[in-house]
Amino acid sequence: MAIDHPVSLTDAQDLASMITDTCARYADKPAFSALGYTLNFNEVEQHSRAFAAYLQHHTDLQPGDRIALCLPNLLQFPIAAFGALRAGLVLVNTNPLYTPREMAHQWRDSGAKALVLLADLAPRAASILDQTEITTVITTTALDFHQSTPAAGDFDNALSFMTLLTDGADLPLKPVTRGATELAALQYTGGTTGVAKGAMLSHANLLANARQVLVRLGDACREGEECFVVPLPLYHIYAFTVNLITFFARGSLNVLIPNPRDLPAFVEQIRPFRVTGMAGLNTLFVGLCRLEAFCELDFSSLKLTISGGTALTSAAAQIWQETTGCAISEGYGLSETSPVVCLNPIGQEQLGTIGPALIDTELKVVDDDGRATEEGELCVRGPQVMQGYWRMADETALVLDAAGWLKTGDIARIQADGYVRIVDRKKDMILVSGFNVYPNEVEEVLSQLPGVLEAAVVGEPDPRSGEKVVAYLVSETELDLPGLKAHCRDNLTGYKQPRKYVRLAELPKSTVGKVLRRELRERQD
Repeated sequence: MAIDHPVSLTDAQDLASMITDTCARYADKPAFSALGYTLNFNEVEQHSRAFAAYLQHHTDLQPGDRIALCLPNLLQFPIAAFGALRAGLVLVNTNPLYTPREMAHQWRDSGAKALVLLADLAPRAASILDQTEITTVITTTALDFHQSTPAAGDFDNALSFMTLLTDGADLPLKPVTRGATELAALQYTGGTTGVAKGAMLSHANLLANARQVLVRLGDACREGEECFVVPLPLYHIYAFTVNLITFFARGSLNVLIPNPRDLPAFVEQIRPFRVTGMAGLNTLFVGLCRLEAFCELDFSSLKLTISGGTALTSAAAQIWQETTGCAISEGYGLSETSPVVCLNPIGQEQLGTIGPALIDTELKVVDDDGRATEEGELCVRGPQVMQGYWRMADETALVLDAAGWLKTGDIARIQADGYVRIVDRKKDMILVSGFNVYPNEVEEVLSQLPGVLEAAVVGEPDPRSGEKVVAYLVSETELDLPGLKAHCRDNLTGYKQPRKYVRLAELPKSTVGKVLRRELRERQD
């Protein structure tokens, strides 16, 4: 049975052309909505044009320079992202919940020269700007589109986002053409070293993945007719590609949810819309379905629900379908693959699998010696695979070979029908609510505390988040739990912080002194 269908999508070779083509095609249709304010495609074009024109005329930014976006799901995100792309800049998506230490690494490593951030974050960013090359700072507030007076944050020489749009509207934009293989985004992700690395994603990578996803979705994403809820953050590669690029390119309305943890507010924000699709994670699906106000909504238009980022549980899939009448299609991807590799076809879902590979995507499963095997490390090759890690040739060589095969670090089995099952992880990464946590980074932070001699971090199953971070410590004295927690709060964003601390006399190690995290995980059984 055929599972992929042709779709209509712009033939643009770069994202700036896709943006202008799409806005012209769907001009009067609603494009993005947040906090009760909606922009149509024509307004998105005008605002992103003004943003780009201002940067061209009033900053020293040049095509190829990097600009960091540190925003929640607000209308300012697509405008800034699209405007930056139209000016030929490279996006560096940054989690606004990051600590100053985490922000500083991304901005310093990427060489970002400009920053767009929520005014509330200004003090946090100001403390580390002198460690970066950032000279242009643009601030905005959550209610900027709701008020007549533009607001800027407490930041020396900061530009107001709304003033920038007003001033840029009267300036001419010099169109910038970027080659298909030139960089569009640096999407930071962790690694075995625990140091966040920028996956180099080209215009071709991201546009190819958008086309691949749309072919798989077929009639579930009709041109100019869909309304998708966006609770997942646009700075994460999942929503960045699926919502900001893919669904936008089909003329869909994306309803942005700035704070999905506030479930009652979430329900009220989507109540006015006839929602046809949503992407989410286990905890969100279950949390919503336990809320009476959500269960009372009209789900007659809902036909597409996608899960990714972490394994879909049967319990979450069951309660969602019972509540909404819509099955969940689980997918799979990585920052390094723009991100989607596999996705269950609508109406042909197999629970417990991530579906078959998207079109133009090759998969193979290999053992430690690179030989084909029935169950082994999943490797991917396709047009969505990154160019490599930014300025890290050695790290790139560890995962991407000369033939274009990317090692995912996940252990998989490919069924006879092409559907794929992820059975384990080869690497020590911990997956908390769809976000990657790399033990080395947390261990480095813990080891900075006086009295901590050694630290090892592993994941432990958690019914809410899939996994939680557990820290095993060798210390000179009894553990100071308040001190440990405060130190981690100051240096690690929320999902990376250990939820349990265990003191040991010594850590299990191999004969060459390597900490055996596997044995620590087995202690939990």
